[in-house]
Amino acid sequence: MILAIDVGNTNIVLGGIRDDRLVFSARLASDTRKTAEEYALTIGGVLAMYHVEPGDIEGGILSSVVPYLRTVIPEAMRLLTDADFLVVGTGIKTGLNILMDDPATVGSDLIVCAVAARAKYAAPIAIIDMGTATTVSVVDEKGCYIGGMIIPGVWVSLNSLSDHAAQLPHINLTGPVDLLGKNTIDCMRAGSVIGCAAMLDGVLERLEEQLGKPVSAVLTGGLSPLIAPYCRHELHLEPDLLIAGLQTLYEKNQKKKASP
Repeated sequence: MILAIDVGNTNIVLGGIRDDRLVFSARLASDTRKTAEEYALTIGGVLAMYHVEPGDIEGGILSSVVPYLRTVIPEAMRLLTDADFLVVGTGIKTGLNILMDDPATVGSDLIVCAVAARAKYAAPIAIIDMGTATTVSVVDEKGCYIGGMIIPGVWVSLNSLSDHAAQLPHINLTGPVDLLGKNTIDCMRAGSVIGCAAMLDGVLERLEEQLGKPVSAVLTGGLSPLIAPYCRHELHLEPDLLIAGLQTLYEKNQKKKASP
């Protein structure tokens, strides 16, 4: 089994892959206070919950946007298993030509998602990842990563609004949302959910205008299933896009390692 690990600012996603099939997926809270030993215990517990022995892990790959955890998680895996773990970063073969001012500063999660989307969808592609931030990454027809956007995430914006407006409560976003709310909470839900969907539709429309052709829009991240139904642009919902990208990168770099 291959273990793919994506470390985000809020969550850590674990994906167990066997014979090109996702056997399990689990989420943990990202916590920079934990040591490698504590993460080893936690991840070991997750594996046990899915009836996976540490010895079953033959290799793995990690993507992290949290610098501290980029070193702690691989150390935890060394404590837990004997497997080698690749870390997405400089030196990893991606197959993408990254046309940015400083390619090394592009978030590893953005690269991983772009790799996965490019393998499945026709270019040009816009990959929208809804996490702590909402990011947009664009891959052109030549397989070049040509740029993107970083937008305050839905929860970041909503919680900031509640924190700074005395009469606005902290709310959840579950349940159906109408365009026009009839009370404070429903108005906040409408603004957060439908406002975000309209923003994404507008970004995709402008992107297609700039590129002069239709764009394959791929939506992923924790909030993507909530926002997708309110978007008018055709979207490809891919909740496990990061895990798929990590698997692709692992296989690509294993082949590179095996080459003479």
